[in-house]
Amino acid sequence: MSNHAELTGKVALVTGATRRAGIGAAVARELVVAGASVFIAHFRDYDQQKPWGIASEEPESILATLGASGAGTEIDLSESSAAVQLFDRAISRFGHVDILVNNAAYWEGGGIAEVTAAQLDRHYAVNIRAAVLLCGEFVRRREPGAGGRIINITSGQGLSPMPGDLAYAVTKAGLDALTLSLSAGLADSGVAVNAIDPGPTDTGWISDDLRARLVAASPTGRIGAPEDVAAVVRLLSGDSAAHVTGRIIRLQSGGVVEDLIRGSDA
Repeated sequence: MSNHAELTGKVALVTGATRRAGIGAAVARELVVAGASVFIAHFRDYDQQKPWGIASEEPESILATLGASGAGTEIDLSESSAAVQLFDRAISRFGHVDILVNNAAYWEGGGIAEVTAAQLDRHYAVNIRAAVLLCGEFVRRREPGAGGRIINITSGQGLSPMPGDLAYAVTKAGLDALTLSLSAGLADSGVAVNAIDPGPTDTGWISDDLRARLVAASPTGRIGAPEDVAAVVRLLSGDSAAHVTGRIIRLQSGGVVEDLIRGSDA
């Protein structure tokens, strides 16, 4: 990482920064290195219920690495008032928000035979509704002409099928559509809107067998790390990327890789 603090004076709001090994934590750390102040949103209850798990003190340990440039809050983004509450807390701490990183996501496995209205609603509430409402709060609270950055973390579900993760796939794919339409709507405001599709990223969910198969199938000979995503977020957040908007940047993709992941879910 460069020591050049190109984001000095900027404030970033990063959702989904609960696990030390996760993308959200890596993004928060990278933005602080770049000079930004960072407010993170975390939600232990979700990760504690998932196979990868979480130690109860992980959000606090992430904040410790951010030092005086970091702050955060526990919040359930599935609540309809969460976007307003989150911006209230971030602005109360740092005064404004210049960069929004929509990284939080909800996942449950299940194909068409298992899908229910309740399962779809749980995915929609976090993966789509919360992201859209957070974007709305970002725009409403920006001063006219102040510009800014919105960066959505997608999952590439629009590229190849994931029939065993249907509710997740259809909601995460919606972030691509949000990115394209929102970037056009905000083009004259100076707010750049982009998305990053990390591809397979080792955040603790990949088994040794799947890791070996993903590495063998990868054109680069390795799978992604959270720090890879964080570096692109940093680039998109800076002045040099001011005219990059409406882009979905795919760090790793390809049918072979997605087929391997899909096969591991079977």
